[in-house]
Amino acid sequence: MAANFIALAYTIVFARVLHNSGYGSLAALVSTFLILSVPGSALQMTVAREVSRAVASGEDYPAAGVWGWLTTLGAITVIATVVSVLCRSLIADAVGVGDLPWAASAAIPAGCLWLILSVQRGALQGLQRYKLVGSSLIGEAMMRLLAGLALYAIGAGVTGAFLGTAVSLAVVAAALTVPLLRAAGPRAKHQEKPLRELVGRAWAPVAALALIAVLQNIDVIVVKHVAENHAAGSYAAAAVIAKGVIWVAVGLGLYLLPEAARRTRMGVDARPVLIRTLALVAAVSTPAVLLYVVAAGPVLTAVFGKTYVSGANALPVLAVAMSLLACAYLSVQYLLALERANFLWALAVAAIAEPLLLQAIGSRLTAVAVGLLAVQTFLALVVLSLSFRSAASPRASGAAAPA
Repeated sequence: MAANFIALAYTIVFARVLHNSGYGSLAALVSTFLILSVPGSALQMTVAREVSRAVASGEDYPAAGVWGWLTTLGAITVIATVVSVLCRSLIADAVGVGDLPWAASAAIPAGCLWLILSVQRGALQGLQRYKLVGSSLIGEAMMRLLAGLALYAIGAGVTGAFLGTAVSLAVVAAALTVPLLRAAGPRAKHQEKPLRELVGRAWAPVAALALIAVLQNIDVIVVKHVAENHAAGSYAAAAVIAKGVIWVAVGLGLYLLPEAARRTRMGVDARPVLIRTLALVAAVSTPAVLLYVVAAGPVLTAVFGKTYVSGANALPVLAVAMSLLACAYLSVQYLLALERANFLWALAVAAIAEPLLLQAIGSRLTAVAVGLLAVQTFLALVVLSLSFRSAASPRASGAAAPA
């Protein structure tokens, strides 16, 4: 939650200093990074699940595999950085920020740094080092704000604001390296799984989180293409406030997945953990939605300024849509912990339908929000139904039933 408040401060600060047009470009860049960060988030889930099971099995060094994984990812980051710099203009045109090629070129390296940080956090999750993971989230959010402001202050503009993300990821990854490797134990004591094998086992999380990232962020990119700059900036501001509940769900997912995987390994029903996390999301989202219904305009004015108030009518609808997506996200985390993939078809249908529907609606912000709500309602109904029909069993988990 502390990291979420800092992230909100980041949004408020740069929405005010960059104004509508500049903030619309920054929002499109951030949305692109969030989509590119999907493999890292999926890898984090897989690492957390693998390490949690190794801990439950009583292995002496359950996280020692991170030595080899981090070495490989470091080499990939260097290569990806060179390629993205060479292709910066093409990337900028695809994102819709053709005037910011150097900012666009930072998206892929930032995604690679996120891969490294995700492996680190996944291993620490599996080792039940939740405080260290939480501290890294706070540190990353704070460093992103400070680095972005510093780069903007020296004249780097939108590019500097976005580059703060890459700087923060690099700093936090470096800070986690020493405590993680100490906790992992000697590399020679562990029979490592190659990174490609780990990624191969992560196909379901990669597919699931890629589709969720599209569902969460593609609306901002579509609006950036179909609406003029002022409207795109107003929509982006409303979307950021509405997506606050997603940040809460992501934090809860850091606890849900390893706990559900551990219970499943033991042959115990993990649905009570899912129910508790869904209840927390409801406790956060319900008062927020009610506030936006009665005071969306004053909220946007107080947070971002009067120039963003045109997104007020869309804000309550966006808040409901993102609350449903948060519930779907937690259900996906739960199903992945149980090694289920029977929900992917629903994510795929929704991810294909959303950009097509929003593109057809055009630049009417409230209508875009209603279209988004329709897609998220369908998705939430399907994945929640699948989740509550799924329970851990001795046969599914491979463990013997408790006496």
